[in-house]
Amino acid sequence: MNAASPSPRRARVRAPELIGKGGWLNTGGTELTLADLRGRIVVLDFWTFCCVNCLHVLDELRELEEKHRDTLVIIGVHSPKFVHEAEHQAVVDAVERYGVEHPVLDDPELATWKQYAVRAWPTLVVIDPEGYVVAQHAGEGHAHALETLVAELEAEHEAKGTLRRGWGYLPGRSGSGGGPYVAPEPVATDLRFPGKALPLPGGTFLVSDSTRHQLVELAADAETVVRRIGTGERGFGPDTFNEPQGLALLPGGEVVVADTVNHALRAYDPATGEITTIAGTGRQWMQGQPTSGPALGVDLSSPWDVAWFADRLWIAMAGVHQLWTYDPATGTVEAAAGTTNEGLVDGPAREAWFAQPSGLAAAGDRLWVADSETSALRWVERDGDGFAVRTAVGTGLFDFGHRDGDAAQALFQHPLGVTALPDGSVAVCDTYNHALRRYDPATGEVTTLATDLREPSGAVLADDDILVVESARHRLTRLRLPEEAVRVESVAHRTQRAATDVAPGRLRLDVVFQAPAGQKLDTRYGPSTRLLVSSTPPELLAEGAGAGTDLGRDLVLADGVTEGVLHVSAMAASCDDDPANEYPACHVHQQDWGVPVRVTGGGADRLPLVLAGLDG
Repeated sequence: MNAASPSPRRARVRAPELIGKGGWLNTGGTELTLADLRGRIVVLDFWTFCCVNCLHVLDELRELEEKHRDTLVIIGVHSPKFVHEAEHQAVVDAVERYGVEHPVLDDPELATWKQYAVRAWPTLVVIDPEGYVVAQHAGEGHAHALETLVAELEAEHEAKGTLRRGWGYLPGRSGSGGGPYVAPEPVATDLRFPGKALPLPGGTFLVSDSTRHQLVELAADAETVVRRIGTGERGFGPDTFNEPQGLALLPGGEVVVADTVNHALRAYDPATGEITTIAGTGRQWMQGQPTSGPALGVDLSSPWDVAWFADRLWIAMAGVHQLWTYDPATGTVEAAAGTTNEGLVDGPAREAWFAQPSGLAAAGDRLWVADSETSALRWVERDGDGFAVRTAVGTGLFDFGHRDGDAAQALFQHPLGVTALPDGSVAVCDTYNHALRRYDPATGEVTTLATDLREPSGAVLADDDILVVESARHRLTRLRLPEEAVRVESVAHRTQRAATDVAPGRLRLDVVFQAPAGQKLDTRYGPSTRLLVSSTPPELLAEGAGAGTDLGRDLVLADGVTEGVLHVSAMAASCDDDPANEYPACHVHQQDWGVPVRVTGGGADRLPLVLAGLDG
């Protein structure tokens, strides 16, 4: 563990230039350079829009961005994982969808990612007003540390005369105090990036209008707006939502809404129009917090979908790679499946691994799950007194594509929705393939039902049709369920990132964590760090897999395995270092890495990964 001895903060490393083939968004057509930003504190946010942890960081940065608008500029560097995320229009859509209000560099070839030696999504890099890199943080939970660092940099560079205020010196900004961010022109549509839909008993449809922070009821034609629910402002009040997604009917007729960015479940009563909170506190769940208890007293993390199954409401808790349940009879929640480790592992529900579950559908004795980051279709079923998790389609975090046929060989690309069909099969909204796919449990075959949909994220049945939520076309699209599948050419992909050359035999893994200024590791109740290591294939590691509390570990690579991926998950908790405060505020820093490695004689014998630290 590299957390004991702080190093000087000023490592004089010049920040590399910002380059990206996709160009700039949110700048009104201006191409920014680091020279343009000299005199400002710059935070580079390396993100990709499939990653829920990246979305968490976008929300963490909002307050910092607003508070220091006069001295700070945040630059999003979009660095894709999936093929679809390298499409420029998809990045344009994502920037609007998630309310990104700062400049974004579209870097489809990971050029800037490589220049800054980034290894994981999300990663934050801080550049001082003189153009030098002063800090790097991987993962989420760093808002407090950034706030402290920005305040220090403001004071230091104000005193030196190197802090610059005002934006008149930018090209095209003469006389402007608004900074480099230029909002895109709004577009008039009835829906804006809708997420999920739900048939209501009266024949209408309720839709989560995610980007506008509302619910919208549509008439039976699925086009005419009947009413809007919520003010449309981002918030956590009696008439506001924050990027709502999943919808489900409770047996009593109330609609449960997965209020995703509020980290809460809301209940909407169609009869009265009343909106209440039934689970969550509005705060994001972090490691070490309770995973069961009174629903209004337990934090949740980005609930993305909900479904009634086995006499309780199941929650796709995308933010922590788990499934939780809510029992309306007792008013309690609990974690029901998943360990919070990200990956694809089947077995008893509490031992299984998920990766951003985002779609749920109950059908008989199965709860179907769209497990988006593993591009997988999975299900939950009863197993004795508990539940078990199985996989129908999908192999892991790095393989994806569009391939029909036997389920063992079939491929999806980041599916977000799943719908049970009348014949016992399952429709999958194969989001990043812009397709509606079908899995038949009776034959084990995957087929394609429709293509040329734009980021489908959910679907519901409507008589003999299926209504697909075409999120990036801002509409519901009615399709006749076809008797025959559409033939498409098979395409397979593996996530492409440069492999790290490592030497055979013993490999030292060090997760670098230095408690931010004014904080110290929280050791009051035992170790405050956690490290989990695994590999794909599992045979890559002869020794060193498993969990522990030290942030450093000696791994042994097996003979005969020449390449693979090391999966590393790290967590560290630090508290404000103020002896006068009996109850200091504490902060959790956490990150998952998937590091492709190639075993070669000239490779490195040490692998450092920065969770939080200073350059140098």
